[in-house]
Amino acid sequence: MSAHPLPTATPAAQGVDSAGVHAFLDVLEAAPDIEPHSVMILRHGRLVASGWWAPYTSQRPHLLYSLSKSFTATAAGFAAAEGLLRFDDPVISYFPEFEADITDPRSRSMLVRHVASMSSGHEAETLDRAHATDRAELVRGFLLVPPDREPGTVFAYNQPTTYTLAEIVRRVTGQSLTEYLRPRLFDPLGIGEVAWQRDRAGRELGFSGLHACTDAIARLGQLYLNDGMWEGERLLPEGWVAEATRRHIDNSGRGSAIPDWQQGYGLQFWMARHGYRGDGAYGQFCLVLPEQDAVIATTAATEQMQRMLDLVWEHLLPAFGPEPLHGRDDQDAALRQRLARLALPPAAGKPAPPERAGEWSGTAFSPYGGECAALPKLTSVAVDAGPHGWSLALTEDGHPLELRFGEAGWIVSDEPLPTAVSGGWTDTDTLAVDVVFLETPHRLTVTCSLPERTFTARWHTTPLQRVPLRAMCAPRSSPSA
Repeated sequence: MSAHPLPTATPAAQGVDSAGVHAFLDVLEAAPDIEPHSVMILRHGRLVASGWWAPYTSQRPHLLYSLSKSFTATAAGFAAAEGLLRFDDPVISYFPEFEADITDPRSRSMLVRHVASMSSGHEAETLDRAHATDRAELVRGFLLVPPDREPGTVFAYNQPTTYTLAEIVRRVTGQSLTEYLRPRLFDPLGIGEVAWQRDRAGRELGFSGLHACTDAIARLGQLYLNDGMWEGERLLPEGWVAEATRRHIDNSGRGSAIPDWQQGYGLQFWMARHGYRGDGAYGQFCLVLPEQDAVIATTAATEQMQRMLDLVWEHLLPAFGPEPLHGRDDQDAALRQRLARLALPPAAGKPAPPERAGEWSGTAFSPYGGECAALPKLTSVAVDAGPHGWSLALTEDGHPLELRFGEAGWIVSDEPLPTAVSGGWTDTDTLAVDVVFLETPHRLTVTCSLPERTFTARWHTTPLQRVPLRAMCAPRSSPSA
């Protein structure tokens, strides 16, 4: 998290009714299919409410998934302002070594702005096809997948488009996205350490993989709300915010159940029923609300992302009033106290049954049915009692991941990677343990059956990139294999 805190104010001083924030928290915590991890609310440039559901904390980075795309677009905006790229250049012009291979006229006519706006002409995601075409060079594989229609005429949410944009930025700047953004964005905004997942070629993904604190999301949103200005200094090129956050391509007709995903798409930003946003899978949101002069940043674990936005529109939008509110000190203090106490309930479980503890300790469990459906390379689970309590060893592809459990509440540890573990025995024959990977939106439930000597493992939200359990964290803190 930044060493330079955002300026703060009470909700009432900025015209925010704390009752609306309470109502939002109420419905968020009551929703069975939404697991909130953090929320930050800024109004008129002031932080008026923020909270993290323990065991998540403000200092830990969180995998942002596709919210990473908005940071990639910001890098492209800087590069364009510095004369290093042009949005109306053909994409192929930045990859001359592929010139002879790319013969499809639509691929050759694709412009940088088309890959920046998800309008490459493809009608569907091309990631798997691009990888299958060229495992070593994703950009070449993507350009070899012929667009279905003319570029600029159809929207398709398509990871290789953003990857290509990121690779163009890398080529013209000679730096990784993180290196390029550090002096231009991260340092001026006061954003602390970030980390970006890389592919086999060593390139930052661009379309996903950025790990950053919620504070970084909030600062990016506030910078865009301020039209690129920060503390009186212009950071983003003049006109960039208007260009990036206008509708470049229509994406309507994608189903009435997801209205906030059919309001149009900008340059790696979604248009919304209210304002615009960057978003990532499972509830990573940067909501920018110009009419309310507000920014809302969230991290979470949910597949019900439209529902999460609906709750914002229903409860937080009405809380933004036109004038400061008076006589609300007690209500604001109550909200502040509630935000400081936010916590996810630990998994239920009882202590080890004394009469069976000897049977449980030192026992190894095999996958139920011969294979773990969620994690095929997870081949065994071992339960043991030691001098410091109970431990669970998850062996995946020959690498054991040892975790402590058995105490009341969450057991939080940074070794061997940031996790929080809770759970215990549901009966004398069954052990169920939840493992929260604290730098991601992901939680794994491992259940062991003593009579059968088998285990099952289930993700609550399934990781979109297949990485080993020991790498379920920001790259900077990933232990060596």
